[in-house]
Amino acid sequence: MKNLELDLGERSYPIFIARDLLGAPDLWCKYITSQQVCIVTNDTIAPLYLEKLKAQLSDKTVCEVILPDGEAYKTLATLEQIFDTLLEENHNRTTTLIALGGGVVGDMCGFAAACYQRGVRFVQIPSTLLSMVDSSVGGKTGVNHPLGKNMIGAFHQPNCVLADLSLLDTLPEREFSAGLAEVIKYGLICDAPFFEWLEKNITGLMRRDTDLLEEAVYRSCVNKAEVVAEDEREGGRRAILNLGHTFGHAIETAEGYGNWLHGEAVSAGMVLAMALSVELGWLSDDILVRGKMLLQLSGLPVAPPENMDVDQFLQLMGRDKKVLDGRLRLVLLKGLGESVVSSDAPVEMIVQVLRAAGVRA
Repeated sequence: MKNLELDLGERSYPIFIARDLLGAPDLWCKYITSQQVCIVTNDTIAPLYLEKLKAQLSDKTVCEVILPDGEAYKTLATLEQIFDTLLEENHNRTTTLIALGGGVVGDMCGFAAACYQRGVRFVQIPSTLLSMVDSSVGGKTGVNHPLGKNMIGAFHQPNCVLADLSLLDTLPEREFSAGLAEVIKYGLICDAPFFEWLEKNITGLMRRDTDLLEEAVYRSCVNKAEVVAEDEREGGRRAILNLGHTFGHAIETAEGYGNWLHGEAVSAGMVLAMALSVELGWLSDDILVRGKMLLQLSGLPVAPPENMDVDQFLQLMGRDKKVLDGRLRLVLLKGLGESVVSSDAPVEMIVQVLRAAGVRA
């Protein structure tokens, strides 16, 4: 087993990474100090793992909320199902919420925990690769709005993250590839040796080799934990974690949430961000080629959808959370493992990059 701690002072918490952690309650039950527990999951994960989790909590008073699966349901209306259950079951402010699922479940459960009685404890048990390496770590919670992704939310740190790699056994190939986009991101933005390790081991990772997968999840979480510990609320350096996300969120919003998976949209967005970095003279063509190749070997798209046009991209990117005082800030690269948040790219250059990628005028 690998583990690490995200250092946030009194809000610090452990991240455990190994197979079969659900069956090791002695490791993690101590982080559930309340008698009342509410498990939030979805209708895909519940039949697979809900009873196994409940069996470890037999000494608790447990209720459950089973949400519909998919990014399309990451809404305020769906969130109310969690609040309805908590109130109907008379949960008090000592309750603990457990997120058992992917990024959508984790984000909504965490947001409910942040809001219910002004903040209660919660535990993350991510069931997808993407949520293990990204959304379960760092305390970002929230829901989507028809006009923008993740625009309604709160920062609320979990008390423990349990990355049980055996939950990935049932993860579809497309979802697994989507998670690799966020893994590759860490190599691009801050860890060049990790990127090179991924280049050497991508074939084994695609086969879901246990040792390689454990190492990839661990190194991803180490990188994210270091950035979040330095900048918990994204006032500065944490924004580098959004490489490709401004382009990617535009794709997700335009295509309808869930039609392009988050990791797929981020993959295409990272290629656009790398291409823009090349146009600015900050990044060599060689790194762009290597980045695209690694993403393709991971089964990910490297071009935006053909049906989007430039004006649509710019309009949706203009609503992104990283827009500050009317200026579009993008995460760009100045080298492999060297990222920067910049407003230096003129709109004309962004348009040129989009057009070169096949986006309609």
